[in-house]
Amino acid sequence: METANQNKVKANNTAGGLRFALWVARRYLFSRKSHNAINVISGIAALGVGIGTMALVCVLSVFNGFDSLIQGMFSAFDPDLRISVSQGKTFDIDTPEWNKVKKMNDVAFFTEVIEENALLRFRDKQMPATIKGVSSDFQKMTKIDSIMFDGKFLLYDGAFQRAVPGVGVASILGLGANFIDPLFIYAPKRTSHINLLRPENSFNQIGTFVSGIFSVKQLQYDDHYVLVSIDLARDLFEYQPNTVSAIELKLAENIKVSEAQKKIKNTLGSNFEVKNRYEQQEDFFKILKIEKWITYLILCFILLIASFNIISSLSMLIIDKKQDIQTLRNLGAEQQLIRRIFLFEGWLISFVGAVLGIFMGLFLCLVQQHFGILKLGTGYVVDVYPVLVNFWDVLLVLLTVLLMGFLAAYYPVRYIEIHDAPSPENVEL
Repeated sequence: METANQNKVKANNTAGGLRFALWVARRYLFSRKSHNAINVISGIAALGVGIGTMALVCVLSVFNGFDSLIQGMFSAFDPDLRISVSQGKTFDIDTPEWNKVKKMNDVAFFTEVIEENALLRFRDKQMPATIKGVSSDFQKMTKIDSIMFDGKFLLYDGAFQRAVPGVGVASILGLGANFIDPLFIYAPKRTSHINLLRPENSFNQIGTFVSGIFSVKQLQYDDHYVLVSIDLARDLFEYQPNTVSAIELKLAENIKVSEAQKKIKNTLGSNFEVKNRYEQQEDFFKILKIEKWITYLILCFILLIASFNIISSLSMLIIDKKQDIQTLRNLGAEQQLIRRIFLFEGWLISFVGAVLGIFMGLFLCLVQQHFGILKLGTGYVVDVYPVLVNFWDVLLVLLTVLLMGFLAAYYPVRYIEIHDAPSPENVEL
């Protein structure tokens, strides 16, 4: 019983000591010092931390803006989920497992895909490209109509097969929507041997007409892809009616992608890969995140250098407050309590700078979102820097600044010895 009471009293004393140390540190921070230089240096330290914090908030928000912008571009072309075989190139969808997937309530649209490389020829120009044959639900599954650069999205008009190339392919070949001349597509025959005497007979050839041109504003699509109907792709590459190279799904509204992804994986088994939008462009988004966090680390290093001003401020404050230190010792204050006072003092400087910097950063982000002050220039996807503030990034910045402030304050408090103030009789007049 006595031990419990002693522990309780000790805990209360510790809490009281922390509150007292924080109170004294707050008074030291906002009160006028005997030497005005200490106020100036403290203000400079807080301002330096604030500017570094503002830079972190703004830069991370700009990276979030680019990430959101690129995801929006890919979402116009990429499906919610893309399913492909783990080993091999094609697979058969006429199985009980696939019938279950088609009937799932989570699935709104089910698109069959054939994707292969082929040779394009238009008039006297030719180039290799990726032919993507899609079924009729592709237009409903994606936002392809929103990214049409010229013409309209149409793969079959009832009489002729149509093609929709990317803007880069169209530029290289000199294509335009509704041109009279056909676009020829060549692919090697899969089911026959090469004819050395007549090599041209070793290729399947299909002529089609361009109905429109899309622009995702991403080179991997615009410069390489041509969309055709899945019937044309199966005829060109000699695939059976139930054979596909991938399945693309659009999920129903209010369905969580992660839950639907897990359910489909369990249904199909380990022979298939089910990828969400992020995983479909995993390498690209990983590079973007690496750039973001490398920039974060560089700015943290700059912020750490700015935090060194706290060392100067605390060192001068310790010298200025020697009389107060001696008074506290005479009243029974321990060395640990005195060190806590100055540690809290340095931490408060960092906190004030962090709050100031966060507010300045959020203000600049808000101005950029509404007025677009910083321009990217011509020839870019957008005219101004995109900005998207993320709460977790702001919280990370705040914790980072507080940690650096603690480290910067800990050095002078820990390693600068606090000497006793001279007694009055020893003071030289």
